[in-house]
Amino acid sequence: GMELGADPGLGFKEGGRSDLAAMAELPASEMPGDPALCSGRFTISTLLGGEEPPPPAAYDSSHLSHGSTFYMRTFGYNTIDVVPAYEHYANSALPGEPRKVRPTLQEGSHLHALAFDSRPSHEMTDGLVEDEAGTNSEKNPGEPVRFGWVKGVMIRCMLNIWGVILYLRLPWITAQAGIGEFPTFHLTREMPWLSFMVITSPPSSTVLTWIIILLSVTVTSITGLSISAISTNGKVKSGGPHPTPRALPFPVAPPVFTLGMGGTYFLISRSLGPELGGSIGLIFAFANAVGVAMHTVGFAETVRDLLQEYGTPIVDPVNDIRIIGVVTVTVLLAISLAGMEWESKAQVLFFLVIMVSFANYLVGTLIPPSEDKASKGFFSYRADIFVQNLVPDWRGVDGTFFGMFSIFFPSATGILAGANISGDLKDPAVAIPKGTLMAIFWTTVSYLAVSATIGSCVVRDASGVLNDTVTPGSGACEGLACGYGWNFTECAHQHSCHYGLINYYQTMSMVSGFAPLITAGIFGATLSSALACLVSAAKVFQCLCEDQLYPLIGFFGKGYGKNKEPVRGYLLAYAIAVAFIIIAELNTIAPIISNFFLCSYALINFSCFHASITNSPGWRPSFRYYSKWAALFGAVISVVIMFLLTWWAALIAIGVVLFLLLYVIYKKPEVNWGSSVQAGSYNLALSYSVGLNEVEDHIKNYRPQCLVLTGPPNFRPALVDFVGTFTRNLSLMVCGHVLIVSGPSRWGGLRLIANGHTKWLNKRKIKAFYSDVIAEDLRSGVQILMQAAGLGRMKPNILVVGFKKNWQSAHPATVEDYIELGLRSRCPKSCGWCSGPVPTMHALSGVLLAATCVAWATASPPHGVAGSIFRQSRHLKVRCSEVTCPSAPAVDPEALVQEEQASTIFQSEQGRKSIDIYWLFDDGGLTLLIPYLLGRKKRWSGCRIRVFVGGQINRMDQERKAIISLLSKFRLGFHEVHVLPDINQKPRAEHTKRFEDMIAPFRLNDGFKDEATVTEMRRDCPWKISDEEINKNRVKSLRQVRLNEILQDSSSDAALVVITLPIGRKGKCPSSLYMAWLETLSQDLRPPVILIRGNQENVLTFYCQ
Repeated sequence: GMELGADPGLGFKEGGRSDLAAMAELPASEMPGDPALCSGRFTISTLLGGEEPPPPAAYDSSHLSHGSTFYMRTFGYNTIDVVPAYEHYANSALPGEPRKVRPTLQEGSHLHALAFDSRPSHEMTDGLVEDEAGTNSEKNPGEPVRFGWVKGVMIRCMLNIWGVILYLRLPWITAQAGIGEFPTFHLTREMPWLSFMVITSPPSSTVLTWIIILLSVTVTSITGLSISAISTNGKVKSGGPHPTPRALPFPVAPPVFTLGMGGTYFLISRSLGPELGGSIGLIFAFANAVGVAMHTVGFAETVRDLLQEYGTPIVDPVNDIRIIGVVTVTVLLAISLAGMEWESKAQVLFFLVIMVSFANYLVGTLIPPSEDKASKGFFSYRADIFVQNLVPDWRGVDGTFFGMFSIFFPSATGILAGANISGDLKDPAVAIPKGTLMAIFWTTVSYLAVSATIGSCVVRDASGVLNDTVTPGSGACEGLACGYGWNFTECAHQHSCHYGLINYYQTMSMVSGFAPLITAGIFGATLSSALACLVSAAKVFQCLCEDQLYPLIGFFGKGYGKNKEPVRGYLLAYAIAVAFIIIAELNTIAPIISNFFLCSYALINFSCFHASITNSPGWRPSFRYYSKWAALFGAVISVVIMFLLTWWAALIAIGVVLFLLLYVIYKKPEVNWGSSVQAGSYNLALSYSVGLNEVEDHIKNYRPQCLVLTGPPNFRPALVDFVGTFTRNLSLMVCGHVLIVSGPSRWGGLRLIANGHTKWLNKRKIKAFYSDVIAEDLRSGVQILMQAAGLGRMKPNILVVGFKKNWQSAHPATVEDYIELGLRSRCPKSCGWCSGPVPTMHALSGVLLAATCVAWATASPPHGVAGSIFRQSRHLKVRCSEVTCPSAPAVDPEALVQEEQASTIFQSEQGRKSIDIYWLFDDGGLTLLIPYLLGRKKRWSGCRIRVFVGGQINRMDQERKAIISLLSKFRLGFHEVHVLPDINQKPRAEHTKRFEDMIAPFRLNDGFKDEATVTEMRRDCPWKISDEEINKNRVKSLRQVRLNEILQDSSSDAALVVITLPIGRKGKCPSSLYMAWLETLSQDLRPPVILIRGNQENVLTFYCQ
């Protein structure tokens, strides 16, 4: 056994035994003898826990054992802790067993709580590995068919790469572009916004077919490396558990990235996110469907040539291709519907046929030419033919370098065939990199070999007429064929030759030893590629449908059978293929899909680059042979080639991607795939937040950053809507929630509740943060919020508090807390009232109090689960009105999000009303700034803003002009100023009587009591109002009553009333008297009233620096 060394710093006992170890041991009497069931864990909560409530039912202490278990052998004592295990990290259970559950810290705090649920447990044996590796003698009949890297990826990719272009267009491209020197570029045409270089026809401009091949392979190879990196960044989803090493007594947890049956779509969407992943997935599925048409047309073209050779056409050359193509794609659809196992068997058969046709072709190049082959331009290997074919000879409308490239490039685009069926692979993380890169290598070798060999054997022009031999008196003879006894001069000059490398698409068949085998190879290559494209298109589209990123396509995502075959997706791909088969022209179809494939490859490479550059800890691909800069180069070169091929098609492809991108951004699907876009957003946010620390605050950049004491935000939607209106896209808003908890409590559900409130804010389109704290009382909780909320320079500088409507019936101590937290604090240069005496909150620039709650447009509480909490809060109105809840309520976050959203007047258009600002005291300009920001919003833009100030009746004009001049310097656009000369007049008697009746229950009535009695009463009831305090504050009290009268006369029809918050000196103004001022000030007013007080520091300036 292993003993812990003695360390006094850790509190270990003498002899190497630790207190931790002693506490982790259990008495043998509690341990029955099944050694296989000894698995559990202890936590820090275990060591610190006092009383132990009964363990959860999911954990049975009878499972513990001191027997010869793995844990005893490893640690030397029996521990509740568990060793690292694969099942703790996997998203699915082991075959045939329920999933093991790791306990939470709270559950682990019980000494006898086990880490696993109370199900029968078994030792992990090699049987799991054998089952994963497919070595079990008994195969589950319902298990889907799975493929290895050779059959599932390499052969599939090679067949998809070897397509119609290899047999029918590569010899022709070789004749057009030449085999081997370096290119010279000439400016030949201009787009409206881009001039670029293309190859022209002068013989001095020699271009290699190999350059076309290698340029294509460069793009696909870089993309292959990117695919390999992305697909190995975690466990790839397949039909069984992840393979585990035999050498370890427990399986090793894989990374957490999952790649599904969508292949390419998964590669991009799970790396870059749904925005780009969804759009490129849809385009890639469409490109594969068009690829079915391209390969099918190549097959139909070969069949048509055979029919014409034997003089048995069906209708005419074009319609023959259409008829044969539709019949062929129908047969391929039937093979696909038969299932993946049949499709794979067909692929192997096609692969063998192609191998035989290659061997047949190479043998044919070595056989001396017959007279018939010589008449068609074949003379076996000749050095002079090779040298002549080095030089390009551009002909026709496609006779340019990029014209040839656009036709050839689709023949290199089959590299994703294996990734597209990743869900049907045994071990995709190994199979995709190995199979894809091997397929690229071998197909590149074959392309280069075919180009070099056929360019060394066949001349460009030949008549195919057996009589065109060199005879005495036949006239001048030009060309290499003259040296071999053939005269093709006439047809070469007239460009009427039907044979030769540049005129005859079936040149490989003519050169081969046995032409029917080449025909069979063409059939195998075209049909296999068409079949692979059909399967890829359907499966990618099926996965896209299942993610529900776009509307109206979910119908095609349904799967059938044990492999969940996308039958409806097959039918859709079939319809698209038939539509393009009607074109019946291979050279027209090939450039169409080149742009779509290049667009896909650009996004795949960018995914790899972006995932690498964001430095996300989750980016840990096991495939190391990639470079982020090579991936970026691959992305850039793909986009450049797109525009060089067909600029208008590139614009269309990019336009479609942008349209789909904007749609997903607008819809905001609720998916979380851990994409690199999320990691990049975090990096940017972190970088800019840290960078703000280097910038000193400036008055011109002042922004009102609000800490809003909302409690649960759905309890106070009017307060949330008001602050959210003027902070939207401007500044910080934090919704604070203090949960009052006394004694120990379980906090496990707080994160879930916080997520629910955040989703509620997002659904209401409020750009704000939600922050909750647990405290024993409201005052300390708010102080914690004010100190902890925000980050760096992004910290709240305004405290927003709702008005305590029930202050007269609530316990006076809660009213005292309310005043202390929000309205009485000493700030630097203090004249402003801030929250609680918190030394670190010196940056607070003011407090904002929503004094009335008439902002509700509906009086009923929210429905559903949260509605019941709303009703419950009436019984807890002291605490809930203080922006708290007594504990984390048992709220379902989903029900919270789905509840009916309450409507407030701050969500409606305000029309042509007014915003009335009563700027009674100079607080630094905050009272002016908030209404100004509110008036810039669309819903409030129609309101005129009126400013009311106090003044003397004999100086009204001068004071009004002075305020207008000051406001004009601030450039706020406030032009309507009213001076209130009667602000200090005596209010009406009935209003004064109403105020006195309001404070009567809170009076101390100490006029006829001795001093000792009064002192004791004040100590027990500090909120009581003495007669002396009433007399000292009488002028201020009457002013609040008079202001209410002015508000009733001047602002009864306003959309919003903003008033400077009055000051109540601590120790001179009891909390009940201060609340009576606020109640009187806003009493009987119909519009919402906002009381604002700055801290005397300027938030407005009329200087430019």
